[in-house]
Amino acid sequence: MLRRRELTDVHRGVYVNHSGQLTVRQRHWAAVLAYWPAALAHASALPDPPTTVVHVAVGPDRNLRRLPRIALHRTPDFDVRAELDRSPPAIRLEHALIDVVSGELRDKDVAAAFAVLARVCATRRTTSQRVLQALATRQRVCGRNTLEAMLADLRDGACSVLERGYLDRVERAHGLPKGERQTRSTATGRPTYQDVRYQSQGVVVELDGRAFHDAPQDRDRDAWRDLAELSRSDLVTTRVTYGLVYTDACRTAVLIGDLLRRRGWTGRTRSCPHCPVVLPLTG
Repeated sequence: MLRRRELTDVHRGVYVNHSGQLTVRQRHWAAVLAYWPAALAHASALPDPPTTVVHVAVGPDRNLRRLPRIALHRTPDFDVRAELDRSPPAIRLEHALIDVVSGELRDKDVAAAFAVLARVCATRRTTSQRVLQALATRQRVCGRNTLEAMLADLRDGACSVLERGYLDRVERAHGLPKGERQTRSTATGRPTYQDVRYQSQGVVVELDGRAFHDAPQDRDRDAWRDLAELSRSDLVTTRVTYGLVYTDACRTAVLIGDLLRRRGWTGRTRSCPHCPVVLPLTG
């Protein structure tokens, strides 16, 4: 059948019945069958998997030859984490998500880690609470404390990881004035608390650590709160996200410093060791 081109060899013992390019699903099945028993893992077990490489999990004690465009992951508790009855078989979503986010945290990319968490939870195929439960069953996870805090933030609508990042990476590192934390406000008619308030300059920084799939009514509530502060107390509010703190802290600090100076601050921001010589304010 190979000679008649009725079948095409993909991996040893794995064939397809056409000669054209494989679909993503076919590549996934071929990779899993080539290492069977195996399961899709890491980013390949998440929604919108990468197309350049297939991640495959196998038991921890197997000695296997690596194949092109397949990343092999020897996985502890493979029999527990793998769902072999899926089509194609895959590591449980929560465990695959932990593996991907832990890798981002190992590379010190907190913004990317949060982006993956938010994107996957937005699909409603899992929740932050279920990921926390899966995390509790695992012994060695790089960045465990940060991951637990981000998951708790995502679950509770808080932003403790972002608060620490803003304080250390933006405010302190660039010489901004010290803001007041969790300041009480009644501008909306009931008590609310502002993340960072620069009282002398009339500026409030709200640290927006929630996932991007918030309901429209949540965004409306934030806009109402910001408008109420401006109209009742003349406080202008700016919102800062994970990306602005963990990917673009230097530019964020410069812009907030400019805002504070326009409203009376006489100091100047300073460069941190990571600031580029030329810092574009757009793009």
